[in-house]
Amino acid sequence: MNPWLALGLAVVGSLCLGFGVRALRLRSAEECLGSLVAIDPGAPATLRSYRYRLVGRPDALRRRDDGSLVPVELKHRAAPARGPFASHLVQLGAYCLLVEDTTGQPPPFGVLRYTDREVHVRWDEEQRRRVLAILGRATAPYEGRADPSPEKCRRCVWSPRCDASLADGRQPRGRRERRARYTSVR
Repeated sequence: MNPWLALGLAVVGSLCLGFGVRALRLRSAEECLGSLVAIDPGAPATLRSYRYRLVGRPDALRRRDDGSLVPVELKHRAAPARGPFASHLVQLGAYCLLVEDTTGQPPPFGVLRYTDREVHVRWDEEQRRRVLAILGRATAPYEGRADPSPEKCRRCVWSPRCDASLADGRQPRGRRERRARYTSVR
């Protein structure tokens, strides 16, 4: 047999073995989370909370032995070295809030699954307060304030129609002028 062919087969076999071992590890880790209830591409579970005016679809929901649901959010990147980004924590927290509101039972934690590891985020009163505070700010009425910067405005698709844009050297209008423009459109 050709030595290069044998070497190539050995490399391919090693890769297949490595992928198989990794898949078995992931499967055993998933079994610890509980049985799969829903997954976004296959059987999406859209969670709606009329109380919080919030809708979301976690990538996966797992049911634990005690009956509680655990939302799982998949991230297609390596885990950040300093821990999950604040936006990832808020997104997962929103899913936890949705699970709590729709089932009446708070999840014990949520899972951020990165390509290289999983991060379990405990769902407690502190996390709940953070999510509710951000939700309150996001649903507050628009006050006409903007925080434009030339760099942001150059990349923004709304810049040609935005009254606060700094793209192309324009100066933003005053706060009262913006508010008047938005209220006069009605």
